[in-house]
Amino acid sequence: MTEHENMELVLKQWLYTEIGQFARQWEQAQIEELLQNVFGYHAIQIGLPQWPLMQQNRISHKWYTHTDNISDTAGLAVVCQPEQLPFATESIDLLVLPHTLETSSDPHQVLREVERVLVPEGQVVITGFNPWSLWGARDRVPGLECLLPVPPSHQLSPWRVEDWLSLLSFDVTQERQGCYRPLCEQSKWMQRWQFLEKWGARWWPLFGAVYVLKATKRVSSVTMVGLDWAKQKKARVRSAAVAQRHATRTYSDDT
Repeated sequence: MTEHENMELVLKQWLYTEIGQFARQWEQAQIEELLQNVFGYHAIQIGLPQWPLMQQNRISHKWYTHTDNISDTAGLAVVCQPEQLPFATESIDLLVLPHTLETSSDPHQVLREVERVLVPEGQVVITGFNPWSLWGARDRVPGLECLLPVPPSHQLSPWRVEDWLSLLSFDVTQERQGCYRPLCEQSKWMQRWQFLEKWGARWWPLFGAVYVLKATKRVSSVTMVGLDWAKQKKARVRSAAVAQRHATRTYSDDT
């Protein structure tokens, strides 16, 4: 098992812990709201098929990708690597990537594949752990055990992901951050720190532990450079009229 396959397995297990369920519920609520008005014909969730995030979306054809043959999506899973998506160019209307970039061996290639398979004006939703948060800071302290399923070296800040998307001609239309309470493993401490969710959203909104990005693929329109045939036609008509008048005057002078 490779390092990235192991991270994906650890992530699946972490999502069922006390803190993992809290993060999953927050992400689920944000994604469902962001996908309410997304329409099209085909939608794909890349990774974590046992955690379907597109159920509330009205796109009829939904599939889920997975890196092995084990899935809980009733035959709707496609076995593939996120760096090599087996879909035709410009054939997908919506892509959802739950922590896919962090567990990938080449996140840049994943985004290039996202850009390739999305139709013009297609949309992508990306989630991840923010390394500049209380959770990320705690995992970076030397001597403390890492409690997040993704090590600090693989965590990608939302601002870095936005830069990568911008280079691929995506416009980030919405960004949300949440989960401001400390990284606790016991439910009693989770409850005691609950008030930090409101405080964090108000006073330090850019330092949530989990983020969700929604971006749209933009395609620049092609402008043909050349002659304006409408103007050329008018110019020819005027030239012909001037030549006719000149010929008429010459004929009159001769007579």
